[in-house]
Amino acid sequence: MGRRKREGLPISGWINVDKPIGITSAVCVNSVRRATNAAKLGHAGTLDPGASGILPIALGEATKTMPFIVGAQKHYSFTVNWGALRDTDDAQGQILECSDQRPTKKDIEEVLPSFIGEIEQVPPKYSAIKVNGRRAYSLARSGLNVDLEARKISIFSFELLETIDDNRSRFSVISGKGAYMRGLARDLAYSLGTLGYLSDLRRNSVGPFSESNAISLEKIEKLGHSAAASPILLPIETALDGIPALDLTVNEATKLRNGQAIPVLRHDDRVQIEAVGDGGVVLAIESKTPVALVRVDGIQIRPVRVLNL
Repeated sequence: MGRRKREGLPISGWINVDKPIGITSAVCVNSVRRATNAAKLGHAGTLDPGASGILPIALGEATKTMPFIVGAQKHYSFTVNWGALRDTDDAQGQILECSDQRPTKKDIEEVLPSFIGEIEQVPPKYSAIKVNGRRAYSLARSGLNVDLEARKISIFSFELLETIDDNRSRFSVISGKGAYMRGLARDLAYSLGTLGYLSDLRRNSVGPFSESNAISLEKIEKLGHSAAASPILLPIETALDGIPALDLTVNEATKLRNGQAIPVLRHDDRVQIEAVGDGGVVLAIESKTPVALVRVDGIQIRPVRVLNL
């Protein structure tokens, strides 16, 4: 049997959704699918239903660039509620334990530097991490014991924004891939000799996607199929901000599209790929059209992901 043809329109690009509180990331993707009738979609980094903020959604060939966004730096803001530990480490869970201890502003500011850099974090039990083939949250909801190992994460910035009152403080964090803000809130409270859980989580940016170029689901739904022709559809290259680009001739682009490696002979181009180094990824372009993500191999480049545009 032949491969079943994918239904929908061949739309390629990014839509930077400002996800509202109360729905899952999957619901967001389905809303964009219905509005645009795009044949292929995916999101770059899950946001919990109780969180709001930036959820970049890739359409068509842009899905091939998703790994660059999943691994990008992320900016979050959230509130830590002092004095209670919840099983989910956020406001949605059941209270397990309470504490009368409340940290002062000075206490908090003295501890925050210890959380900056490469640190170890035990993910929340209610997370999507797989344990023996099952999601941790599924095991936890079934009442089974979930024992997750600590993982290394990178925290680039951790700032106290304001002390709302004795029971609540607001923070800003810039992190790398795989960092759980719920876990950060929990561990910060532990380090201050108390208990705490996260609430009011918002993701302010993911790599080049920020609140300045985000759009609400409501507006996307109003635009409908015209969304694909509007400025809200961002170019595929948006996800590749900072990645070097090489201009190709028509002949070179054809070879890459056919899966062939091509030598890089022009002096300026060789300088660029030498800066990237062997194994580095470069975007190949022909007449301003992205052709492929390519990997540097000596003085030649090999296609990693061909973009069918």
